[in-house]
Amino acid sequence: MKIGYTCGVFDLFHVGHLNLLEKCKTECDYLIVGVCSDEYVRVCKKKTPVINENDRTRILNALKCVDRAEIVSIDETLNKLLAWKKFKFNVLFSGSDWKGTPRFLETEKDFRDNNIDLQIVFFDYTQGVSTSEIKKNLKENNN
Repeated sequence: MKIGYTCGVFDLFHVGHLNLLEKCKTECDYLIVGVCSDEYVRVCKKKTPVINENDRTRILNALKCVDRAEIVSIDETLNKLLAWKKFKFNVLFSGSDWKGTPRFLETEKDFRDNNIDLQIVFFDYTQGVSTSEIKKNLKENNN
């Protein structure tokens, strides 16, 4: 059984998020989605989430392409090996912008060093839509 895992904030859920999750689901039998905690968004991204972590998780769990969504800590978000220990996935999905970055090269090394057979699949983002762009448009429309 292919168990897939992806992780994200998923604030102001939009079609780009849906496209990603639907693509992930086509590549695995069971899709687990890590929902970055509110603390991660505030501390690491230096932003305030519009929708709180519990509501974001509930929205994701309601999608037919998601088999399980669960809040993940800062450590589990930054260290995919910790997420793997929690969820035991064998396919990791990520945005193509992470491919070849120092952080992701370290992730690949962590899995190799621990003899974990893991497939990594990178997907392109949906062009023209992002949470940051939605927030910007809302701000401009309210001024």
